[in-house]
Amino acid sequence: MLQPKTRWKHIRGNEELAQQLSHKLQLSPVITSLLVHRGLHTEEEITSFLHSERQSFYDPFLLKDMERAVERIHLAVQNGEQILVYGDYDADGVSSTTVLMLALLELGADVEFYIPNRFTEGYGPNEGAFRWAQQAGFSLIITVDTGISAVNEAKLAKELGIDLIITDHHEPPPELPDAYAIIHPRLEGGMYPFGELAGVGVAFKVAHALLGRVPEHLLDIAVIGTIADLVPLHDENRLLVIRGLEKLQHTKRPGLLALFQVANVQQHAANEESVGFSIAPRINAVGRLEDAAPAVHLLLSEDREEALELAQEIDSLNKLRQDIVQEIAAEAIEMVEEHYPPETNHVLVLAKEGWNVGVIGIVASRLVERFYRPVIILGVDSVKKIAKGSARSIEGFDLFANLSDCRDILPHFGGHPMAAGMTLDMDHVDELRRRLNELAAEQLSMQDLMPVKTVDTVCRLEDITLPVIEEIQQLAPFGVGNPKPRIQVENVSLESIKPIGSDGSHLKVMFTNGQARLDGIGFGLGPLAEHISPAARVSAIGELSINEWNNFRKPQVIIQDIAITEWQLFDWRSMRGFEKQLATLPSQCLNILYFDELSLEKLPQDYKRYAISADAPDIQSGILQGQYVVLLDLPSSLEQLRNVLAYGFPARIYAVLLSDADHTFSTVPTRDHFKWFYAFLRQKSPFSLVQHGEELCRYKGWSKDTVNFMTQVFFELEFVTIKDGVIFLSHLTEKRDLTESKTYRKKFEQLQVEKELVYSAYQQLKEMLETIRNDSFVHKEA
Repeated sequence: MLQPKTRWKHIRGNEELAQQLSHKLQLSPVITSLLVHRGLHTEEEITSFLHSERQSFYDPFLLKDMERAVERIHLAVQNGEQILVYGDYDADGVSSTTVLMLALLELGADVEFYIPNRFTEGYGPNEGAFRWAQQAGFSLIITVDTGISAVNEAKLAKELGIDLIITDHHEPPPELPDAYAIIHPRLEGGMYPFGELAGVGVAFKVAHALLGRVPEHLLDIAVIGTIADLVPLHDENRLLVIRGLEKLQHTKRPGLLALFQVANVQQHAANEESVGFSIAPRINAVGRLEDAAPAVHLLLSEDREEALELAQEIDSLNKLRQDIVQEIAAEAIEMVEEHYPPETNHVLVLAKEGWNVGVIGIVASRLVERFYRPVIILGVDSVKKIAKGSARSIEGFDLFANLSDCRDILPHFGGHPMAAGMTLDMDHVDELRRRLNELAAEQLSMQDLMPVKTVDTVCRLEDITLPVIEEIQQLAPFGVGNPKPRIQVENVSLESIKPIGSDGSHLKVMFTNGQARLDGIGFGLGPLAEHISPAARVSAIGELSINEWNNFRKPQVIIQDIAITEWQLFDWRSMRGFEKQLATLPSQCLNILYFDELSLEKLPQDYKRYAISADAPDIQSGILQGQYVVLLDLPSSLEQLRNVLAYGFPARIYAVLLSDADHTFSTVPTRDHFKWFYAFLRQKSPFSLVQHGEELCRYKGWSKDTVNFMTQVFFELEFVTIKDGVIFLSHLTEKRDLTESKTYRKKFEQLQVEKELVYSAYQQLKEMLETIRNDSFVHKEA
């Protein structure tokens, strides 16, 4: 057996419908199955999804307050009023700020932008910024990607005589700000058909309404925030990303071209992964460590030299950010292991002075990956006596809802079910930990606390072809709400398996089912090679891709997890230094079974505590059931082995089978050999083994052991007597069977043991043990 490291959650759908749609749309069953599982149940829905580029953007005036907001902005432009775009410091906020700035500049507006400093001002609108804006002459403030919770700031804006237009996409609180207008896709009473826009998506809709046309020229900026903010990539978001990536591949913006250069991204191949893992992290890094304004200046820049200088500065900040994240993550992991073990903490709330609050969201995500618990990481300011933090969650624990239950100690927080940010009194950190753990204990089972991998469909190897994988790529762009499809191959054999890489940290396999083969590569899974036997039938989950090498293309699966449900046999019979291999086995399920106490002398001292005798009374209580069992030496008979394993069959058997004696003769005596030898003794008796034994051996081609063995059998059967090495034939006329001799029986039992356990091929040994396993089930039933 091999337990998977994650819980495989299969998406269920109407397979009959999938087959029907496959036939009608001339798509592979794998593709239609994936789409049906994702909620697309008609030809029209599937066609629309696969060809999103043919769709149109929704009317922006379906958004509540849009008409009122647009009228006020146009009036401000006409009157030459100073407009302030108030953004956020992450990639979505920077993109949102840039989109609205470009749209307003296109209209001829007198406009500037303002992004608060994460460290000195915190998240969202604040009183100091608004008072500065009033003194600087701004009469209209438009927020982007922020402001939906700014109740107090909206009141202040009114007092200061500033009109406030809020555009946001975060979860609306119970009390909305009293603003001039609020543009939000999920406001109660709104008519907008899609509520999952990112902040930049909302800003894009405002630009659409202001310009009176779809601002296609802004899509290369809008796509960055949409991907970076991890909003569901379906409906209008999917359309925005598809068209945005096309624009990004041909953009002429100096800022974006400079980012491609420092991030080593080929512009023509830019996709959602390029944005999500190369472009967005660099934009995010600015606001995480310093003021985010340079990121906006980079995207607005029209000068190539200036843009490259800014991009290089941002790239350096990103490298520094990576180092800081690694340092904080190491400290946080140590804190968990020493003070808040996951076994007793359903939610991990960690706080420390000096932690950079700009990067702790990334740290929280890393700890979720490592421990699979909801995580809150807080940076403590002992001077202000506050703790600022970021949270990331797991499936089944709604962060926003549970934090809402702690509002009395969270004066400032916001976010989504899976992510949130907050500020609280440093003295309330322990109380927050206590409350969230109590809530999690009520809501999460132990199964919920095991990592989940969603499996879209189970595939036969013969169904995984280049055309099918190319069809799957039509489902891109992938992201939240439209993840890369994860497939499962079930109970397939291994044609080959080996660790690869300089340190053997990766795994390469070849799956086969007799009809087809499939390459597999598992990054970071190299150590599993020690835990998978050559004859095992395995199941694996992963993502399909095309492996291209020297102009040759073939399907492969990027393996993410492996499971084996059957028992496994590992052949260590001819291995030298099996003691080293023992170190690879988990001590909690290790049992070293021995039949002869003398064999313990060959066992390292550290492992003798795992040794258990075949005669131990505990054997009959089934202690070997589902365990890892090392067969250290040979049983006296196959029956003895059957008796031991009848009470509990292991999940894995490691066959060492040490033996000092060699019970196999150069010539195995048959009944004809015994018959000839007896006739010989009748003629030659008395016969001196001392004087003529070697001559007899040469004449018959027998070994000395063979002659001595047959002589001992005859002696036990009372056919002969022996004195001083001379054999005398007795006058016993009664016939007796050879099996009546104890020596004969023991020898042939040992011969049978060696034949079945020592000298058999791997597959023969596996089949013999499988027979014992099947018999053990019968034994239990009886």
